[in-house]
Amino acid sequence: MKYLIVGLGNIGSEYQNTRHNIGFTMLDAFAKASNVFFTENRYGSTCEVKLKGRTLILLKPSTFMNLSGNALRYWMQKENVPVQNVLVIVDDLALPFGTLRLKPKGSDAGHNGLKNIQEILGHSDYARLRFGIGSNFSRGRQIEYVLGKWSDEEMAALPERAERCLEIINSFCLAGLQLTMTQFNGK
Repeated sequence: MKYLIVGLGNIGSEYQNTRHNIGFTMLDAFAKASNVFFTENRYGSTCEVKLKGRTLILLKPSTFMNLSGNALRYWMQKENVPVQNVLVIVDDLALPFGTLRLKPKGSDAGHNGLKNIQEILGHSDYARLRFGIGSNFSRGRQIEYVLGKWSDEEMAALPERAERCLEIINSFCLAGLQLTMTQFNGK
């Protein structure tokens, strides 16, 4: 059985270690923990992780955030992954820093990456793991905050949050969405 785990972010060194690239950061942590390496492919960097008879395809789209749906659709079709086996990791301003929330579907909540995925798929019935980045910014400074670098305190907390994220991904692939939601939401 195959799963497609998509971490949203933007390519380029100027976006590295920014809040908006948390999807890339979490997939990098997963690849490192699994001792695999990303390779450049069409529409993004990918690697495969084997997990108890399952194949997890990790994807960091190279289409930039606002066109993430193109990469997701391509890899779903190429690898014949059904939408119920897709998990998108995305930043979320509405959640406090480090809060992880797994949702089976929902709105794009103003997130352009999710908005594009919804447009490309024609629906919003795919799982997403929202990673809270907080909203500690002044009025009118949202873009600078989202595209800004993590604070030292946030950077120090990221490894622990990455471990939790990997637990959720593993559980999603092994136990299914509903059981995983019951186990992890709000914790």
